[in-house]
Amino acid sequence: MTINWSARELDVLLALAETLSFRRTAQRMHLSQSAVSGIVARLEETLGARLFDRSTRSVAPTEAGRVLAEQARFLRHQMDETARRVRAVAEVQTGRLALAALPSLAAGVVPRAFARFAAAHPGVQLELFDSLAGPACEMVRAGRVDFALTAANPAYADLDWAPLAADTFVLLVPAAHVLAQDAAAPLRWTEATDWPHISMPAGTSVRQYVDAALLGHRIRFAPRYEVEHLATIAALVAAGLGVAALPALAAAVAQRGGGTAQRPLDGPPVRRPIGLVTLRGRAPSPAAARMVELLAAEMAAA
Repeated sequence: MTINWSARELDVLLALAETLSFRRTAQRMHLSQSAVSGIVARLEETLGARLFDRSTRSVAPTEAGRVLAEQARFLRHQMDETARRVRAVAEVQTGRLALAALPSLAAGVVPRAFARFAAAHPGVQLELFDSLAGPACEMVRAGRVDFALTAANPAYADLDWAPLAADTFVLLVPAAHVLAQDAAAPLRWTEATDWPHISMPAGTSVRQYVDAALLGHRIRFAPRYEVEHLATIAALVAAGLGVAALPALAAAVAQRGGGTAQRPLDGPPVRRPIGLVTLRGRAPSPAAARMVELLAAEMAAA
């Protein structure tokens, strides 16, 4: 048996079970009495059971009618609850939002966007994974996160990458370094090579941009120290062991510990694009769309 009931038909059935009157049911539901009779007749035909005993003076539910009315109340409650939950997600009142981000973003712009989002949408559960680009893209593919923020366009046929912002490079130097004396003046990449460098390992997006910038001047980049974490880079620079070419967003995170300064890098300026990685063909949830707006605003203000 194929059941094809509408919420409207269930409401007519429940109204008739309560009023025991085709006339009052028609008035309540803003229908004609013949329309009410037609709905009841269709339900009886579909179920193969008489639902109401009618006479010229009274209407009374049969045993089958009482069972159907009881179940119809449950169904209508479930339908209303389903609609309520869907509206809550659509209006960003509830749900879950997970994202992966490069460590420099996860320690900088993302927490500020999270704080603004949580204040406006406290019912939405937020999750953050700080990760390099490769693992972040794999989390998108596996459905563990709604999207990822990376600095590289992933070479996956099932993923989309959309630019969100661009990050310029600066040179992080010890606070007492001679290069820190004129912090606002741009420094050429070739000038930066006169000092020992501290860098992220080969294969990271930061290292790839530094390598490319110096190769443009026919200089092979050979850092003295290679470490993975911004905190370690900042500590080594603050200790006077070298300088570090970093994207501005990463340098801002690294400078929180103090003891360092920065100079803009120029000649030519290098811009690292930050993009949004999503599953191809998958529309963002309302919560994800709102988070992207906040992230873009935070990056623009950084």
